[in-house]
Amino acid sequence: MTTLNLSATTVARDATYRKIAWRLMPFLMLCYLCAYLDRVNVGFAKLQMMDDLALSETVYGLGAGIFFIGYFFFEVPSNLILHRVGARRWIARIMITWGLISGLFAFVETAWQFYLLRFFLGVAEAGLAPGLLLYLTYWFPSHRRARMTVLWFVAIPLSGMIGGPLSGWIMEAFAGFHGWAGWQWMFVLEAIPTMLMGFVVLMVLKDRVEQAPWLDESEKRMVRADLDEDNQQKAHHGTVKAFVADRRLWLLALIYFCVVMGQYALTFWLPTLVRNSGIREPLHIGLLTSLPYLCAIVFMLMAGRSGDRHRERRWHLIVPMAIGVVGLTLATSLGHSVPASLFFLCVAAAGILSASSLFWMLPTNLLGGVSAAAGIAAVNCIANLAGFFSPWLIGSITTATGSPASGIYFIAAVLLLGALCVLRIRAADVNR
Repeated sequence: MTTLNLSATTVARDATYRKIAWRLMPFLMLCYLCAYLDRVNVGFAKLQMMDDLALSETVYGLGAGIFFIGYFFFEVPSNLILHRVGARRWIARIMITWGLISGLFAFVETAWQFYLLRFFLGVAEAGLAPGLLLYLTYWFPSHRRARMTVLWFVAIPLSGMIGGPLSGWIMEAFAGFHGWAGWQWMFVLEAIPTMLMGFVVLMVLKDRVEQAPWLDESEKRMVRADLDEDNQQKAHHGTVKAFVADRRLWLLALIYFCVVMGQYALTFWLPTLVRNSGIREPLHIGLLTSLPYLCAIVFMLMAGRSGDRHRERRWHLIVPMAIGVVGLTLATSLGHSVPASLFFLCVAAAGILSASSLFWMLPTNLLGGVSAAAGIAAVNCIANLAGFFSPWLIGSITTATGSPASGIYFIAAVLLLGALCVLRIRAADVNR
Protein backbone atom coordinates (compact mmCIF):
# COMPACT_ATOMS: atom_id res chain seq x y z
CA MET A 1 0.00 0.00 0.00
CA THR A 2 2.82 2.38 0.86
CA THR A 3 4.49 1.63 -2.47
CA LEU A 4 1.25 2.35 -4.30
CA ASN A 5 0.81 5.63 -2.46
CA LEU A 6 4.38 6.70 -3.29
CA SER A 7 3.84 5.76 -6.91
CA ALA A 8 0.62 7.76 -7.09
CA THR A 9 2.31 10.77 -5.45
CA THR A 10 5.20 10.58 -7.92
CA VAL A 11 2.82 10.45 -10.87
CA ALA A 12 0.85 13.43 -9.51
CA ARG A 13 4.03 15.41 -8.88
CA ASP A 14 5.39 14.72 -12.37
CA ALA A 15 2.04 15.71 -13.91
CA THR A 16 2.01 18.97 -11.93
CA TYR A 17 5.48 19.99 -13.08
CA ARG A 18 4.64 19.06 -16.67
CA LYS A 19 1.62 21.36 -16.42
CA ILE A 20 3.81 24.19 -15.09
CA ALA A 21 6.40 23.60 -17.82
CA TRP A 22 3.81 23.74 -20.60
CA ARG A 23 2.31 26.91 -19.15
CA LEU A 24 5.56 28.80 -18.61
CA MET A 25 8.38 27.55 -20.80
CA PRO A 26 7.09 28.29 -24.34
CA PHE A 27 6.25 31.83 -23.27
CA LEU A 28 9.58 32.43 -21.49
CA MET A 29 11.42 31.02 -24.50
CA LEU A 30 9.58 33.46 -26.76
CA CYS A 31 10.51 36.38 -24.49
CA TYR A 32 14.19 35.44 -24.52
CA LEU A 33 14.15 34.74 -28.25
CA CYS A 34 13.04 38.35 -28.80
CA ALA A 35 15.74 39.55 -26.40
CA TYR A 36 18.54 37.67 -28.06
CA LEU A 37 17.41 38.62 -31.54
CA ASP A 38 17.54 42.32 -30.63
CA ARG A 39 20.87 41.85 -28.86
CA VAL A 40 22.77 40.14 -31.68
CA ASN A 41 21.19 41.35 -34.92
CA VAL A 42 24.00 43.92 -34.93
CA GLY A 43 26.19 41.01 -36.15
CA PHE A 44 24.15 40.95 -39.36
CA ALA A 45 23.80 44.71 -39.61
CA LYS A 46 27.62 44.78 -39.59
CA LEU A 47 27.66 43.21 -43.06
CA GLN A 48 26.23 46.47 -44.52
CA MET A 49 26.17 49.06 -41.75
CA MET A 50 29.93 49.37 -41.30
CA ASP A 51 30.51 50.14 -44.98
CA ASP A 52 27.53 52.50 -45.25
CA LEU A 53 28.71 54.53 -42.23
CA ALA A 54 32.46 54.11 -42.91
CA LEU A 55 33.06 52.51 -39.49
CA SER A 56 36.04 50.24 -38.75
CA GLU A 57 36.15 46.72 -37.29
CA THR A 58 37.46 48.27 -34.06
CA VAL A 59 34.43 50.59 -33.85
CA TYR A 60 32.12 47.62 -34.40
CA GLY A 61 33.87 45.50 -31.77
CA LEU A 62 33.81 48.32 -29.22
CA GLY A 63 30.18 49.18 -29.95
CA ALA A 64 29.08 45.55 -29.73
CA GLY A 65 30.83 45.29 -26.36
CA ILE A 66 29.64 48.59 -24.85
CA PHE A 67 26.22 46.96 -24.47
CA PHE A 68 27.66 44.99 -21.56
CA ILE A 69 28.96 48.05 -19.70
CA GLY A 70 25.39 49.29 -19.26
CA TYR A 71 24.36 45.71 -18.48
CA PHE A 72 27.05 45.46 -15.78
CA PHE A 73 26.05 48.53 -13.78
CA PHE A 74 22.30 47.95 -13.77
CA GLU A 75 21.88 44.17 -13.55
CA VAL A 76 22.03 43.59 -9.78
CA PRO A 77 19.67 46.53 -8.98
CA SER A 78 17.32 45.29 -11.69
CA ASN A 79 17.14 41.76 -10.27
CA LEU A 80 16.59 43.02 -6.72
CA ILE A 81 13.73 45.19 -7.99
CA LEU A 82 12.24 42.17 -9.79
CA HIS A 83 12.42 40.14 -6.57
CA ARG A 84 10.55 42.93 -4.76
CA VAL A 85 7.91 44.09 -7.27
CA GLY A 86 7.39 40.80 -9.14
CA ALA A 87 8.48 39.36 -12.46
CA ARG A 88 5.35 40.33 -14.41
CA ARG A 89 5.69 44.11 -14.16
CA TRP A 90 9.47 44.26 -14.27
CA ILE A 91 10.01 41.92 -17.23
CA ALA A 92 7.34 43.85 -19.16
CA ARG A 93 9.19 47.11 -18.44
CA ILE A 94 12.47 45.61 -19.59
CA MET A 95 11.07 44.32 -22.90
CA ILE A 96 9.19 47.49 -23.87
CA THR A 97 12.11 49.85 -23.21
CA TRP A 98 14.75 47.78 -24.95
CA GLY A 99 12.45 47.22 -27.95
CA LEU A 100 12.15 50.99 -28.38
CA ILE A 101 15.92 51.48 -28.13
CA SER A 102 16.65 48.65 -30.55
CA GLY A 103 14.45 50.29 -33.19
CA LEU A 104 16.36 53.57 -32.81
CA PHE A 105 19.49 51.92 -34.28
CA ALA A 106 17.95 52.54 -37.70
CA PHE A 107 18.81 56.24 -37.24
CA VAL A 108 22.50 55.79 -36.33
CA GLU A 109 24.88 57.91 -38.43
CA THR A 110 28.09 58.18 -36.34
CA ALA A 111 30.27 55.96 -34.17
CA TRP A 112 29.26 57.88 -31.03
CA GLN A 113 25.56 57.39 -31.73
CA PHE A 114 26.27 53.68 -32.19
CA TYR A 115 28.16 53.53 -28.88
CA LEU A 116 25.46 55.48 -27.00
CA LEU A 117 22.56 53.34 -28.18
CA ARG A 118 24.47 50.10 -27.47
CA PHE A 119 25.12 51.32 -23.92
CA PHE A 120 21.46 52.21 -23.29
CA LEU A 121 20.33 48.93 -24.86
CA GLY A 122 22.41 47.18 -22.17
CA VAL A 123 20.87 49.37 -19.46
CA ALA A 124 17.35 48.60 -20.72
CA GLU A 125 17.88 44.84 -20.97
CA ALA A 126 19.81 44.48 -17.68
CA GLY A 127 18.07 42.01 -15.44
CA LEU A 128 16.14 40.01 -18.04
CA ALA A 129 18.37 36.90 -18.16
CA PRO A 130 19.06 36.68 -14.39
CA GLY A 131 15.47 37.69 -13.73
CA LEU A 132 14.13 34.78 -15.76
CA LEU A 133 16.64 32.43 -14.12
CA LEU A 134 15.46 33.63 -10.71
CA TYR A 135 11.86 33.21 -11.86
CA LEU A 136 12.48 29.52 -12.61
CA THR A 137 13.57 29.00 -8.98
CA TYR A 138 10.08 30.17 -7.92
CA TRP A 139 8.49 27.26 -9.79
CA PHE A 140 10.95 24.34 -10.06
CA PRO A 141 13.18 22.65 -7.40
CA SER A 142 16.85 22.06 -8.21
CA HIS A 143 16.57 18.49 -9.49
CA ARG A 144 13.98 19.52 -12.09
CA ARG A 145 15.52 22.79 -13.18
CA ALA A 146 18.35 21.82 -15.56
CA ARG A 147 15.91 20.69 -18.23
CA MET A 148 13.86 23.85 -17.76
CA THR A 149 16.94 26.08 -17.86
CA VAL A 150 18.22 24.37 -21.00
CA LEU A 151 14.76 24.54 -22.57
CA TRP A 152 14.66 28.29 -21.91
CA PHE A 153 18.22 28.74 -23.23
CA VAL A 154 17.19 26.95 -26.43
CA ALA A 155 15.81 30.39 -27.31
CA ILE A 156 19.42 31.47 -28.00
CA PRO A 157 20.08 29.02 -30.87
CA LEU A 158 16.46 29.40 -31.98
CA SER A 159 17.01 33.14 -32.32
CA GLY A 160 20.04 32.33 -34.44
CA MET A 161 18.11 29.85 -36.58
CA ILE A 162 15.23 32.26 -37.12
CA GLY A 163 17.11 35.53 -36.88
CA GLY A 164 19.87 34.63 -39.33
CA PRO A 165 17.66 33.91 -42.36
CA LEU A 166 15.16 36.60 -41.29
CA SER A 167 17.84 39.28 -40.94
CA GLY A 168 19.46 38.28 -44.23
CA TRP A 169 16.10 38.34 -46.01
CA ILE A 170 15.11 41.74 -44.59
CA MET A 171 18.47 43.24 -45.53
CA GLU A 172 18.08 42.03 -49.13
CA ALA A 173 14.33 42.47 -49.65
CA PHE A 174 14.02 45.92 -48.06
CA ALA A 175 17.28 47.43 -49.33
CA GLY A 176 16.45 50.88 -50.73
CA PHE A 177 12.77 50.69 -49.74
CA HIS A 178 11.60 54.28 -49.05
CA GLY A 179 15.25 55.37 -49.15
CA TRP A 180 16.38 53.20 -46.21
CA ALA A 181 19.14 50.63 -46.26
CA GLY A 182 18.35 46.98 -45.53
CA TRP A 183 20.05 47.08 -42.12
CA GLN A 184 17.86 50.04 -41.05
CA TRP A 185 14.67 48.12 -41.85
CA MET A 186 16.06 45.10 -40.01
CA PHE A 187 16.46 47.03 -36.74
CA VAL A 188 12.93 48.49 -36.92
CA LEU A 189 11.07 45.35 -38.00
CA GLU A 190 12.83 43.11 -35.47
CA ALA A 191 12.14 45.53 -32.59
CA ILE A 192 8.36 45.47 -33.01
CA PRO A 193 7.76 41.89 -31.67
CA THR A 194 9.76 42.68 -28.52
CA MET A 195 7.59 45.68 -27.62
CA LEU A 196 4.40 43.72 -28.29
CA MET A 197 5.62 40.84 -26.11
CA GLY A 198 6.24 43.29 -23.27
CA PHE A 199 2.52 44.10 -23.17
CA VAL A 200 1.60 40.41 -23.41
CA VAL A 201 3.80 39.69 -20.36
CA LEU A 202 1.53 41.93 -18.26
CA MET A 203 -1.47 39.80 -19.20
CA VAL A 204 0.05 36.31 -19.07
CA LEU A 205 2.78 36.00 -16.44
CA LYS A 206 2.10 35.12 -12.79
CA ASP A 207 4.63 36.04 -10.10
CA ARG A 208 4.24 33.04 -7.77
CA VAL A 209 2.84 29.52 -7.56
CA GLU A 210 0.07 30.76 -5.26
CA GLN A 211 -1.23 33.09 -8.00
CA ALA A 212 -1.56 30.43 -10.72
CA PRO A 213 -5.27 29.85 -11.49
CA TRP A 214 -4.38 26.78 -13.57
CA LEU A 215 -3.09 24.87 -10.49
CA ASP A 216 -5.50 23.45 -7.90
CA GLU A 217 -4.84 23.86 -4.17
CA SER A 218 -3.26 20.42 -3.72
CA GLU A 219 -0.87 21.07 -6.60
CA LYS A 220 0.11 24.45 -5.15
CA ARG A 221 0.80 22.89 -1.72
CA MET A 222 2.91 20.15 -3.32
CA VAL A 223 5.05 22.59 -5.30
CA ARG A 224 5.39 24.95 -2.34
CA ALA A 225 6.58 22.09 -0.11
CA ASP A 226 9.14 20.99 -2.74
CA LEU A 227 10.49 24.52 -3.08
CA ASP A 228 10.70 25.06 0.69
CA GLU A 229 12.63 21.81 1.14
CA ASP A 230 14.95 22.70 -1.75
CA ASN A 231 15.68 26.17 -0.32
CA GLN A 232 16.73 24.74 3.04
CA GLN A 233 19.83 23.29 1.36
CA LYS A 234 20.93 26.61 -0.16
CA ALA A 235 23.12 29.42 1.17
CA HIS A 236 21.39 32.56 2.50
CA HIS A 237 23.77 35.45 3.19
CA GLY A 238 22.85 37.55 6.21
CA THR A 239 24.88 40.64 5.25
CA VAL A 240 26.39 42.28 2.19
CA LYS A 241 29.85 41.57 3.65
CA ALA A 242 29.09 37.84 3.87
CA PHE A 243 27.77 37.90 0.33
CA VAL A 244 30.87 39.61 -1.10
CA ALA A 245 33.20 37.39 0.96
CA ASP A 246 31.76 34.18 -0.49
CA ARG A 247 34.62 32.98 -2.70
CA ARG A 248 32.34 30.60 -4.53
CA LEU A 249 30.52 33.57 -6.10
CA TRP A 250 33.77 34.95 -7.51
CA LEU A 251 34.76 31.52 -8.82
CA LEU A 252 31.36 31.15 -10.46
CA ALA A 253 31.75 34.60 -12.05
CA LEU A 254 35.17 33.62 -13.43
CA ILE A 255 33.83 30.37 -14.90
CA TYR A 256 30.90 32.09 -16.56
CA PHE A 257 33.14 34.91 -17.78
CA CYS A 258 35.09 32.27 -19.72
CA VAL A 259 31.88 30.74 -21.10
CA VAL A 260 30.56 34.14 -22.20
CA MET A 261 33.85 34.97 -23.94
CA GLY A 262 33.22 31.94 -26.13
CA GLN A 263 29.51 32.58 -26.51
CA TYR A 264 29.89 36.10 -27.85
CA ALA A 265 32.84 35.25 -30.04
CA LEU A 266 30.41 32.86 -31.71
CA THR A 267 27.40 35.20 -31.59
CA PHE A 268 28.94 38.41 -32.91
CA TRP A 269 31.39 36.87 -35.40
CA LEU A 270 29.55 33.83 -36.79
CA PRO A 271 28.21 35.74 -39.84
CA THR A 272 31.74 37.08 -40.51
CA LEU A 273 33.33 33.62 -40.15
CA VAL A 274 30.80 32.20 -42.61
CA ARG A 275 31.46 35.07 -45.05
CA ASN A 276 35.22 34.53 -44.73
CA SER A 277 34.74 30.91 -45.82
CA GLY A 278 33.59 32.19 -49.23
CA ILE A 279 29.84 32.93 -48.92
CA ARG A 280 28.84 36.45 -49.99
CA GLU A 281 25.03 36.92 -50.19
CA PRO A 282 23.44 38.04 -46.85
CA LEU A 283 20.52 35.62 -47.23
CA HIS A 284 22.86 32.67 -47.88
CA ILE A 285 24.99 33.68 -44.90
CA GLY A 286 21.85 33.83 -42.76
CA LEU A 287 20.71 30.37 -43.87
CA LEU A 288 24.10 28.80 -43.21
CA THR A 289 24.44 30.37 -39.76
CA SER A 290 21.23 28.58 -38.76
CA LEU A 291 22.93 25.16 -39.03
CA PRO A 292 25.23 25.56 -35.98
CA TYR A 293 22.27 26.74 -33.92
CA LEU A 294 20.19 23.72 -34.96
CA CYS A 295 22.98 21.40 -33.79
CA ALA A 296 23.19 23.34 -30.52
CA ILE A 297 19.48 22.82 -29.80
CA VAL A 298 19.76 19.03 -30.11
CA PHE A 299 22.89 18.84 -27.94
CA MET A 300 21.49 21.24 -25.30
CA LEU A 301 18.33 19.19 -24.82
CA MET A 302 20.28 15.94 -24.52
CA ALA A 303 22.76 17.44 -22.05
CA GLY A 304 20.04 18.99 -19.88
CA ARG A 305 18.11 15.73 -19.65
CA SER A 306 21.30 13.84 -18.80
CA GLY A 307 22.24 16.34 -16.06
CA ASP A 308 18.87 15.97 -14.31
CA ARG A 309 18.77 12.19 -14.68
CA HIS A 310 22.21 11.72 -13.13
CA ARG A 311 21.94 14.77 -10.79
CA GLU A 312 25.52 15.61 -11.84
CA ARG A 313 26.46 19.20 -12.67
CA ARG A 314 30.24 19.67 -12.98
CA TRP A 315 31.16 17.27 -15.80
CA HIS A 316 27.98 18.20 -17.63
CA LEU A 317 29.54 21.67 -17.84
CA ILE A 318 33.20 20.76 -18.38
CA VAL A 319 32.60 18.45 -21.35
CA PRO A 320 30.54 20.98 -23.41
CA MET A 321 33.16 23.67 -22.72
CA ALA A 322 35.92 21.36 -24.00
CA ILE A 323 33.83 20.57 -27.10
CA GLY A 324 33.47 24.32 -27.68
CA VAL A 325 37.25 24.76 -27.50
CA VAL A 326 37.80 22.10 -30.16
CA GLY A 327 35.07 23.48 -32.40
CA LEU A 328 36.22 27.12 -32.27
CA THR A 329 39.85 26.20 -32.88
CA LEU A 330 39.24 23.92 -35.86
CA ALA A 331 36.52 26.11 -37.40
CA THR A 332 39.03 28.98 -37.47
CA SER A 333 42.05 26.99 -38.67
CA LEU A 334 39.98 25.35 -41.46
CA GLY A 335 38.14 28.57 -42.33
CA HIS A 336 39.13 28.35 -46.02
CA SER A 337 36.86 25.31 -46.49
CA VAL A 338 33.11 25.94 -46.33
CA PRO A 339 32.11 22.34 -45.35
CA ALA A 340 34.87 21.96 -42.73
CA SER A 341 34.30 25.42 -41.29
CA LEU A 342 30.54 24.89 -40.99
CA PHE A 343 30.98 21.44 -39.41
CA PHE A 344 33.25 22.74 -36.66
CA LEU A 345 31.12 25.84 -36.15
CA CYS A 346 28.29 23.37 -35.45
CA VAL A 347 30.54 21.60 -32.94
CA ALA A 348 31.50 24.92 -31.33
CA ALA A 349 27.88 26.11 -31.08
CA ALA A 350 26.73 22.80 -29.57
CA GLY A 351 29.41 22.92 -26.88
CA ILE A 352 29.41 26.63 -26.00
CA LEU A 353 25.65 27.18 -25.93
CA SER A 354 25.09 24.01 -23.90
CA ALA A 355 27.70 25.23 -21.40
CA SER A 356 25.98 28.63 -21.25
CA SER A 357 22.74 27.02 -20.07
CA LEU A 358 24.13 24.20 -17.91
CA PHE A 359 26.36 26.61 -15.98
CA TRP A 360 23.30 28.07 -14.27
CA MET A 361 22.68 24.88 -12.35
CA LEU A 362 25.70 25.80 -10.21
CA PRO A 363 24.56 29.17 -8.70
CA THR A 364 20.85 28.24 -8.59
CA ASN A 365 21.72 25.06 -6.67
CA LEU A 366 23.99 26.96 -4.26
CA LEU A 367 21.89 30.04 -3.43
CA GLY A 368 18.39 30.75 -2.17
CA GLY A 369 16.10 33.70 -1.35
CA VAL A 370 17.46 37.24 -1.72
CA SER A 371 20.96 35.73 -2.00
CA ALA A 372 19.79 33.98 -5.15
CA ALA A 373 18.39 37.23 -6.60
CA ALA A 374 21.59 39.16 -5.89
CA GLY A 375 23.99 36.26 -6.53
CA ILE A 376 22.59 35.24 -9.92
CA ALA A 377 22.61 38.86 -11.05
CA ALA A 378 26.10 39.52 -9.66
CA VAL A 379 27.60 36.46 -11.33
CA ASN A 380 25.83 37.27 -14.58
CA CYS A 381 26.76 40.97 -14.69
CA ILE A 382 30.44 40.37 -13.81
CA ALA A 383 30.72 37.51 -16.28
CA ASN A 384 28.93 39.45 -19.00
CA LEU A 385 31.76 41.96 -19.04
CA ALA A 386 33.19 39.25 -21.29
CA GLY A 387 30.55 40.40 -23.74
CA PHE A 388 32.49 43.67 -23.88
CA PHE A 389 36.00 42.20 -24.01
CA SER A 390 35.26 39.41 -26.49
CA PRO A 391 34.06 41.48 -29.51
CA TRP A 392 36.40 44.40 -28.68
CA LEU A 393 39.41 42.07 -28.52
CA ILE A 394 38.57 40.23 -31.73
CA GLY A 395 37.71 43.50 -33.50
CA SER A 396 41.03 45.09 -32.49
CA ILE A 397 43.03 42.03 -33.54
CA THR A 398 41.14 41.85 -36.84
CA THR A 399 41.88 45.51 -37.56
CA ALA A 400 45.57 44.99 -36.73
CA THR A 401 46.08 41.69 -38.59
CA GLY A 402 43.34 41.62 -41.21
CA SER A 403 42.05 38.31 -39.79
CA PRO A 404 40.04 37.34 -36.67
CA ALA A 405 41.94 34.03 -36.30
CA SER A 406 44.35 35.05 -33.51
CA GLY A 407 41.51 36.55 -31.47
CA ILE A 408 39.40 33.39 -31.83
CA TYR A 409 42.33 31.21 -30.71
CA PHE A 410 42.74 33.37 -27.63
CA ILE A 411 39.02 33.00 -26.83
CA ALA A 412 39.34 29.21 -27.13
CA ALA A 413 42.18 29.27 -24.58
CA VAL A 414 40.04 31.32 -22.17
CA LEU A 415 37.21 28.79 -22.56
CA LEU A 416 39.61 25.97 -21.69
CA LEU A 417 40.71 27.84 -18.56
CA GLY A 418 37.08 28.11 -17.49
CA ALA A 419 36.57 24.35 -17.90
CA LEU A 420 39.50 23.68 -15.56
CA CYS A 421 38.11 26.14 -12.98
CA VAL A 422 34.86 24.13 -12.75
CA LEU A 423 36.84 21.39 -10.97
CA ARG A 424 37.30 23.76 -8.01
CA ILE A 425 33.55 23.60 -7.27
CA ARG A 426 32.76 20.84 -4.76
CA ALA A 427 30.54 18.18 -6.32
CA ALA A 428 28.58 17.83 -3.06
CA ASP A 429 27.54 21.51 -3.25
CA VAL A 430 25.89 21.32 -6.66
CA ASN A 431 25.03 17.72 -7.52
CA ARG A 432 21.33 17.77 -6.66
